[in-house]
Amino acid sequence: MNIENTKAQMRKGILEFCILSILSQREAYPSDIISELKEAKLIVVEGTLYPLLTRLKNAGLLAYRWEESQSGPPRKYYRLTELGEKFSAELDNTWQELQKAVNQINTNRTTNS
Repeated sequence: MNIENTKAQMRKGILEFCILSILSQREAYPSDIISELKEAKLIVVEGTLYPLLTRLKNAGLLAYRWEESQSGPPRKYYRLTELGEKFSAELDNTWQELQKAVNQINTNRTTNS
């Protein structure tokens, strides 16, 4: 098995949750989202982010607004909708439960070794 492939699949699995988490804190421009994901070592490129943002918007979880830019074309800023806030909160609860379960299994593994 290729460890890099497995790690990439794990990152992809939580990318949507991470995007919603970022947007639950504030509205954001896509390049700001990419920067925050890269800073957290969740490497992502525009070609990955934009389809996810579109899918989340089409699902009613995100909305956006246009803002004029001093340095170029208008920018699209994304934010959570009310449905998106509820969805994000539910994912956060699920993440907490999953993290607790994984930590318990890892603790049992290291204790029994």
